[in-house]
Amino acid sequence: MKFKLLIIALLAVFASRAAVNIHHVEPAFWYAGMKNPSLQIMVYGKDVKHANVTTSYAGVKVDSVVRLDSPDYLLVYLNVKEAKPGTINLQFEQAGDKKSLKYELKKRDLPGEARRGFTNADVLYMLMPDRFADGNPANNVVPGMLDQQCDRTAPSLRHGGDLEGIRQHIDYFNQLGVTALWFTPVLENDMPSQITHSCYHGYATTNYYKVDPRFGSNDDYRKFVDEAHTKGLKVVMDMIFNHCGSSHPWMSNPPSNDWFNQPNYGLQTSYKLTPCVDPYASEIDKRETVEGWFVRSMPDLNQNNPHVITYLIQNSKWWVETVGIDGIRMDTYPYAYAAPMAQWMKEINLEYPNFNTVGETWVTHPAYTASWQKDSRLAKENSHLKTVMDFAFFEAMDSCKRETTDDWWKGFNRVYNTFVYDFLYTDVNHVMAFLENHDTDRFLGEGKDVDRLKQGLALLLTIKRIPQLYYGTEVLMNGVKKVTDGNVRKDFMGGFPGDARNCFTEAGRTAEENEMFNWLSRLLHWRKGNDVIVKGSQTQFCPHKGSYVIARRHMGKTVMVLLNGLDKVNEVDVARYAELIGSHTVARNVITGESVALSQNIPMPAHGTLILEF
Repeated sequence: MKFKLLIIALLAVFASRAAVNIHHVEPAFWYAGMKNPSLQIMVYGKDVKHANVTTSYAGVKVDSVVRLDSPDYLLVYLNVKEAKPGTINLQFEQAGDKKSLKYELKKRDLPGEARRGFTNADVLYMLMPDRFADGNPANNVVPGMLDQQCDRTAPSLRHGGDLEGIRQHIDYFNQLGVTALWFTPVLENDMPSQITHSCYHGYATTNYYKVDPRFGSNDDYRKFVDEAHTKGLKVVMDMIFNHCGSSHPWMSNPPSNDWFNQPNYGLQTSYKLTPCVDPYASEIDKRETVEGWFVRSMPDLNQNNPHVITYLIQNSKWWVETVGIDGIRMDTYPYAYAAPMAQWMKEINLEYPNFNTVGETWVTHPAYTASWQKDSRLAKENSHLKTVMDFAFFEAMDSCKRETTDDWWKGFNRVYNTFVYDFLYTDVNHVMAFLENHDTDRFLGEGKDVDRLKQGLALLLTIKRIPQLYYGTEVLMNGVKKVTDGNVRKDFMGGFPGDARNCFTEAGRTAEENEMFNWLSRLLHWRKGNDVIVKGSQTQFCPHKGSYVIARRHMGKTVMVLLNGLDKVNEVDVARYAELIGSHTVARNVITGESVALSQNIPMPAHGTLILEF
């Protein structure tokens, strides 16, 4: 009897392995005419590993079938170089059982060369979808997801913002004058709310091919991007290749034993990025940086596994083609292995030569940042990363706003000494500068020092950089991180049901908020299409008697930014800047339109800002 039961059990096992079980595939579809003819299809299904795959579709051949450690994954590599758009019939066979899979190869909307990324002519406006506006309260809590909480009184829980909320206020961005929108990640983060760093921020991906349903759907994302384009706005997508969320299906059933670095939270990252470039770095320091987990809830992906990096590369292309994004911001860039990330960038640049990607490179030394830029002569290997983030400028401005400018080191001397090292960059027009973002204290801290903020914004929007703003700066949103990150990620007033005021409208803003909004809006609209700012050379002067002057020049036109770094009234000695002023006797105040005499010293209020053009 026991023998018979054993036979029955074995037959049941063999029968289950004989059946071809396909739960789903990633990506769900692909595009004809891509420069890289290889297509990786990740097939999920119980014991699907043992299946063989064939196809008779014209122009398509099965290059290889990769059987991973888990029995529930199968990687099918197709060569689609000669394939036309259509439906591929993939035949799966396992121990006599057969199953067909219809796989669509779509026509591309645009050739890769036609995709235009963000440039230094743009101003990026960064926002967190969960904290900007709630356009569809019905999706605040989605049945079946692990997090069933939406509580605006809790800084670290979801607040209900979504893509529809952003769409309903899309004209606000044009009114302000920005030209590109960067959202923190919109992909599914199906994470339990009790886990620290859980889901509202978007950096714990649990599905690389699905918009989080609390933000909307993939179709909603595509429709938003299309509408943004009709309004002259670009959209930048935040991606994370370094890690995923601990609730990703890969965690409970890894495709292979080396899909993750240091499984089971075997190593915590040190958060120290210098070992990536340090010529004397120890192996343990390097390993802690690139193999350690960011936090316990964000397992570290192993990009050195060729199947992992291929999956991620394809995913980024899929979103470009499917949604039409205009750029990528890559989170925690140096935390991932440099060589496979360079492979990703090389492929993106080949497929989309006019596209742009910015990598988060959080070290506050220009030499470090410059070494990560494409074609840098400072690096041993080419990263192929076009744009890097200027944390040196951020740090300089963060210190400057707390200091009085002296004759040597403090105040605007810190900014001056940052730009001194621009010669290290391959292309300073592919460096992104900012005063604040979702990971830093607000520039205003816990105060409302508008004069200092205007100085920072005047610099940010006139220097040789790609400028990035953080949502709410224009209406004096403030906050610091000392209690929780949520204090610098507050809801935009007016974007949520029940808000006491609506900061999207002039009537809903205070007089002080309107003054700041209007000042910044005038500056942003003046910057649009301004060749002096986009194409001009840059000249800066050592801070002198508390004044810092920096200028842009192009085709006989000059923009001159004057900043008073003192806590008292000052005046700018125009004779010192004769090489800029030349024979000009009058300049125009960019903000007010008023004339300013250049034949006499220019008075400046305490921490005053003056942007002149002539």
